[in-house]
Amino acid sequence: MYRHGDLIIIPTGAIPVQSRELPHLVLAHGEVTGHTHRIADKQTAKLYTLGGQFYLDVTAPHARLIHEEHHTIELPKGLYLVRHQREYTPERIRRVID
Repeated sequence: MYRHGDLIIIPTGAIPVQSRELPHLVLAHGEVTGHTHRIADKQTAKLYTLGGQFYLDVTAPHARLIHEEHHTIELPKGLYLVRHQREYTPERIRRVID
């Protein structure tokens, strides 16, 4: 698993066949700053969606995941499920805000 700000990227065995490919590689928009978590090079990955869930296919040996406020990480070739992290507070479980 990989963590990047408010995202967690989880290796998965497959991308659902019903999913559709997106024309961009933005995994998430920052709620506070408007910065984006995105794949730096369009030649290294493809992004899919199904039912509001994102799936990432890293097709190159690695893809760089970038954001203005976080260190760049490299994701190795493979299939991934992209989720927003959640955190516990005494009031409720909520989505992490980046």
